[in-house]
Amino acid sequence: MNPELALLQPYPFEKIRVLLDGITPADKTRIALSVGEPKHAAPQFVLDALAEKLRGVENYPSTRGSEELRGSIATWLTQRFSLNNVEKLSASQILPVNGTREALFAIAQCVLDRTAKSRDVLMPNPFYQIYEGATLLAGCKPVFYSISASGDEDINAITDEQFQSCQLFYLCNPGNPTGSVLSAKTLKHLIEKAHRHQFYIVSDECYSEIYRASAGAPVGLLEVAHTMGNTDYKQCLVFHSLSKRSNLPGLRSGFIAGDESVIEQFLLYRTYHGCSMAPPVQHASAIAWQDELHVEANRQAYDEKYDAVLPLLESVMKVEKPDAGFYLWPSLPVEDTSFTQSMLEHQNVAVVPGSYLGREVAGVNPGAGHVRLALVAELDECIDAAHRLVSVLER
Repeated sequence: MNPELALLQPYPFEKIRVLLDGITPADKTRIALSVGEPKHAAPQFVLDALAEKLRGVENYPSTRGSEELRGSIATWLTQRFSLNNVEKLSASQILPVNGTREALFAIAQCVLDRTAKSRDVLMPNPFYQIYEGATLLAGCKPVFYSISASGDEDINAITDEQFQSCQLFYLCNPGNPTGSVLSAKTLKHLIEKAHRHQFYIVSDECYSEIYRASAGAPVGLLEVAHTMGNTDYKQCLVFHSLSKRSNLPGLRSGFIAGDESVIEQFLLYRTYHGCSMAPPVQHASAIAWQDELHVEANRQAYDEKYDAVLPLLESVMKVEKPDAGFYLWPSLPVEDTSFTQSMLEHQNVAVVPGSYLGREVAGVNPGAGHVRLALVAELDECIDAAHRLVSVLER
């Protein structure tokens, strides 16, 4: 067996299963605020597009993706992030992927050099566990930078020494679980560091379309690179998905875009990896990227949930409305794992203890004392869950 498999830690939900083993849930309807799986209805027109191309499974799909899909993605990128040159984006700067999860893992296997003297990969803490697993299985070393609700300050606290030893920089913007959004100034600073110290930026932007109407659309990495004159997006890679934007997590559809030289090598890697997207999924995805009305309705539904839930929770915990995403990341007045157990035992509500999403560095786990709440259930369920949270904390 690959000895690096022994370096992997249990996934957070496996740790939660162990934590809750033996606890009998309260005799109430279960409400899950744990998994970031959208529960809003999938767009019917996308499902129709998927069905009408089912005969496409009789053909082998191209790893590069269809011209229809790449063109649709390129058009969306240029409109959303004020880019230009749709033709070049479509031809050589975009690759469809089967959801960003597999691509965020695979890009590390493609670009990291395990023979180099310095094998550091910088990543946020708390974080999406795929970043760490991808780094370890590529023979490199995870190095964590703490994140909070103040995303700009978190990035600006990283030292030149850390940047100098870095091969790849994982960024989640908007952040999971904090919901913080980086400014254009901070992204420019990060791109300048990448050029100076020769590392790649991998920007996980899968929550970019789930933003608060009051905060406005988050700026993107390619958008900032473009304003800097870096129209080839050197050392910049962004990852987008239909899972959150369009409530299609089971479609497993997303894309990577950016540095043409990396895209070329990543295409070669993926040709051997055998991960091309099924033709019906490609067609349905192309249709989904062309429509914004369902995305606007999605954002409005999340805004309604925040407006309903926050006034209830603010009386018992320190919690703020994030600029983007669909999570809450409150500070608790009690220990996060015992609170998770109590929520199941007394209210049958599933949450994620913040310490399970982070790693201890210098004796501190920045996720400890927090809990992640995913507002993915319907509005009435989220309100019900908020009342149950208040009940437990008032005890």
